[in-house]
Amino acid sequence: MRILAVDHGEKRIGLALSDPTATIASPLKVIQHVSRMIDAAQVADIAAQNEVGLIVVGQSYDEDGNPNPAGRRAGRFADELRNQTNIPIEMWDESHSTQIARAARIELGVSRKKRAGHQDEFAAVVILQSYLEARRNV
Repeated sequence: MRILAVDHGEKRIGLALSDPTATIASPLKVIQHVSRMIDAAQVADIAAQNEVGLIVVGQSYDEDGNPNPAGRRAGRFADELRNQTNIPIEMWDESHSTQIARAARIELGVSRKKRAGHQDEFAAVVILQSYLEARRNV
């Protein structure tokens, strides 16, 4: 079963897709934020095109374990996505996924020039890979 991960941001939405065995996460694409409804429709369409069996939406939390403002936006996006698809949707802690993605690209030796710009699809990979690894350990 393929799994789609969503890194929901205010300007862009990063997407990552697992392989059919749900073992490896790969960057898929970045879509520009338009509106919650249009964004959800695009993600639902991409999920259907890729025969996804589960969508994982990253959600960030504050130090007390409650969704922070970005996490609440991600939750509202997930609610809209549930209205537009029958594919199951799970929320997953995405805290620090962008920083982890950036650090991983530095460690891999990606040049500063190539690292410039958006980290959205790589943050989605971090979210998905952490989800896949946690699931494997269950």
